[in-house]
Amino acid sequence: MENVQEVVRLKEVARNTRKLILESLAEAGSGHPGGSLSAVELLVALYFHVMRHDPKDPSWPERDRFFLSKGHAAPLLYAILAQAGYFPVEELMTLRKLGSRLQGHPHMGVPGVEAPAGSEGIGLSLGVGVSLAAKLDRRTSRTYVLMGDGEQQEGQVWEAAMSASKYRLDNLTAIIDRNGIQQDGLTEQIMPLEPLAAKWRAFNWNVIEVDGYDFSQLLDGFDLAANTRNRPTVVVAHTVKGKGISFMEWSPHYHGTPPSKDNLSDVLSELK
Repeated sequence: MENVQEVVRLKEVARNTRKLILESLAEAGSGHPGGSLSAVELLVALYFHVMRHDPKDPSWPERDRFFLSKGHAAPLLYAILAQAGYFPVEELMTLRKLGSRLQGHPHMGVPGVEAPAGSEGIGLSLGVGVSLAAKLDRRTSRTYVLMGDGEQQEGQVWEAAMSASKYRLDNLTAIIDRNGIQQDGLTEQIMPLEPLAAKWRAFNWNVIEVDGYDFSQLLDGFDLAANTRNRPTVVVAHTVKGKGISFMEWSPHYHGTPPSKDNLSDVLSELK
């Protein structure tokens, strides 16, 4: 359990992150709010408390690595990286514009981005490779991979899960943004995932289930993952698509429908 002051600090970063996501999406007129808003606390916990990283030296060899496998949540990653100091916050307003390096899915031209993202299902494979390399190089760095829950329908995810278990990659933590909604509807209607935690346990992963908005649970979970030996960890974070904006919450429509500039002030007034 972390101290109250630290949780208050992280909550304020999360609130500002949602504000920046919505502002940049409204300015762009396109993009993905639902899955960006649902995973805010997950990345705030990682970048502002858990991970070792240096915005002044993004290629620092001893850094922890983060891979955004659900690449459509780029507005979230950009907002986090900007606040952490990788590039100016003002640049967020160039999201998806011609000539901007902040495109709809992350690419290698953005400081702090470890790999391109967009094709669902590849992030965990990248994480496995980097984690195995760290083991071979005897580095203490850790690897974190954020996946969507609809992404669990990809076969490559489970191939990577088998590999991570075989090589006992205890320096790898996967995180599932379990918001129950994918692009075309509810995951349990399109291709049921449950019992999801049991599936990962069957692949010999350490499974931790948390409330994706409870910083105490998140930080305790990441700490437990870091202290687990001889097998990788998956954090199943129970979240809400469009979290924080009432008309976006639990709605597949807002997977890829941004707020308009006309009603942005009303939308932002909901943030707490």
